[in-house]
Amino acid sequence: MAKLSVIYYSATGHNTAMAQRVAAAAEAAGADVRLRHVAETRDPASFAKNPAWTANYEATKDLPAATGDDIVWADAVIFGSPTRFGSPSSQLRTFIDSLGGLWAQGKLADKVYAGFTSSQTAHGGQESTLLSLYITLMHFGGILVPPGYTDPIKFDDGNPYGVSHITGPDNKTAPTEDTLAALDHLARRVVMVADRLTAAGSG
Repeated sequence: MAKLSVIYYSATGHNTAMAQRVAAAAEAAGADVRLRHVAETRDPASFAKNPAWTANYEATKDLPAATGDDIVWADAVIFGSPTRFGSPSSQLRTFIDSLGGLWAQGKLADKVYAGFTSSQTAHGGQESTLLSLYITLMHFGGILVPPGYTDPIKFDDGNPYGVSHITGPDNKTAPTEDTLAALDHLARRVVMVADRLTAAGSG
């Protein structure tokens, strides 16, 4: 049984929903899953006038927050982040930047990694966010497992780099059925590859 950590940051809840879907699909595929949010670094007062951000913060603030141990424990990690100016959010970057000690010890290497993201518009930096994340994971010595076009759903959701969701100009659009199916495929693919690598390592 592969061990998978789903580590995500979410402001207004879209990435929370995506992370929960990934975790459920991975568990259905037989993985032992840890679902962990990245702790908010902004003062809640700074987004008090944003109801969705406040609601997601209140709903997740007391849940287990991601730590480096969640990566060390895992055979595979799927990261999630909204797009911020074409890159992962500062909150996720802060978490990743805290992992230097584990990186120096080689404890982030030889694991399977993939990612998902969201933005308000179709060309709002989704691909560059995932590619930026993957550059960091290359520095980890990670094994990148993007979905590519390994399932027909990828011709519908259109993202071979990971999975991305368009939240709409009002930031209220929930993940579509295509997006949910693409998240399921990503989770299954990562678990499948992690299972094979784990089995090979123990053989």
